[in-house]
Amino acid sequence: MPVAVVAGLHSDARRRTVETLLRVPGTVALHHDLAEAADGTVLRTVRDAGGVLDTGRTPLVNDCACCALREDLVPALNGLAESGGHRLAVVELWDSVEPQGMAEVLAGHAGETFVLTAVVTAVDPALVLPYAACGDDLAEAGLAAAPGDQRTVADTFARQFEYPPLLAVSEGEEKPDAADAELLRQLTPAARRLPLESGELARAVLAGFDAGAAAARLHPACALLPQEADGEGVSTLVWHRRRPFHPGRLHAALEDLTCAALRSRGRFWLADRPDTLLSWDAAGGALCVEESGPWLAALPDAAWEMVEAGRRVAAALDWHPVHGDRAQCLSFVSPELDREGLHALLESCLLTDAEYAAGPEGWRSLHPAFDDLLRPVR
Repeated sequence: MPVAVVAGLHSDARRRTVETLLRVPGTVALHHDLAEAADGTVLRTVRDAGGVLDTGRTPLVNDCACCALREDLVPALNGLAESGGHRLAVVELWDSVEPQGMAEVLAGHAGETFVLTAVVTAVDPALVLPYAACGDDLAEAGLAAAPGDQRTVADTFARQFEYPPLLAVSEGEEKPDAADAELLRQLTPAARRLPLESGELARAVLAGFDAGAAAARLHPACALLPQEADGEGVSTLVWHRRRPFHPGRLHAALEDLTCAALRSRGRFWLADRPDTLLSWDAAGGALCVEESGPWLAALPDAAWEMVEAGRRVAAALDWHPVHGDRAQCLSFVSPELDREGLHALLESCLLTDAEYAAGPEGWRSLHPAFDDLLRPVR
């Protein structure tokens, strides 16, 4: 039985996407409602185009609504597949559930009874800007998936629309303008965007899905970042340099860089941490900087065989004779982006010629300004 996952914080667009797919004969939709998760249970509903077929409740697992969803989802799909008669099962995720975790669970359990054939995020172009700019906690918006959910609307929305290769595009009550459509295009240049009512959508969700490839597209070391673009008042700046950042000057500029664009992401390196690949992920005015393992140039040759092939290829295509795969590669997307100001600020954070000439041994003596930011939370 083919299974398609439909995600999205734009609940009206998500529901309309599911309704469109339910028009295909033999399609059934399964949804876990987390609105009552605080009470200790999750409501599961199974329906087809004619109405509700079954409902049930599943208890929370470890006080985690998403864990409960994972525990219940696979057995529910196995039951639907074994009952026969279903040409497609649509898993409609609750508002703030991110598709990657669910897709990887389904891909890991696919086999004799079902196979994951698509992951889709439904979006309303007119709502992309307000959601992508919203720094509110999900709890403040009534969208938390569990009592301890500390995610924000903006970063959750970003992970929802950047993971899948397919977007179902809807028009709600507020019609999108050209700038809305351009913002969505620049944020998701590699995604296939289909109108929600398009007959192509039903065919596209049966095309097949590679969870490994989808995850690789988001890995900081080889992520497919947006490319340079400028249109309808929306701009994308891609900044690529080989010289390392001065840790102190970059740290002092973090707030300005984070607020310079609606969305920014990529990878970078610091002069005092030459072996560590650092990821940059900013949305809605909040920044997350994390260690993402070593640069390949810092690994012994024997360790390369343990690295995913796609990353080795990406590194080889952009290899520097001195620094290897170490590089600054950051992408900034926003309406009214101050490209010149942002470019100048980024350049000012690099080592100067004199600092660069000191070499790696000299760089290690620079003040480690990022120690507190990168210290693991216990």
